Amino acid sequence: MSLWRCGIGDCDAGFRDVESTIVHQTNEHERHECKVCGTVVPEGYFAIRHAFDEHTRAEYVRAYDADSSAVREREAIKDEIEAAVDLEAVVDRLGLELPI
Repeated sequence: MSLWRCGIGDCDAGFRDVESTIVHQTNEHERHECKVCGTVVPEGYFAIRHAFDEHTRAEYVRAYDADSSAVREREAIKDEIEAAVDLEAVVDRLGLELPI
């Protein structure tokens, strides 16, 4: 069984499930301020989710000085997580409400 890795900065913490990884990212890392709209969100998955659910690819590219490769990489991460995650379980563990 392969581990899910945090991947924020130099953090290489590993977890058995994606839900624990997202909880770690939310609780153990600084918040991220979106460069497009200024919204503050948890770093990691929730920041990627916010960027691509709330903004266009063009807005992301301009705000983050990103290229198409960076966009594709983050979209692939988002897709991989969303294929495996029980988001309601994450929200319950964090004591949040949907939508986040």
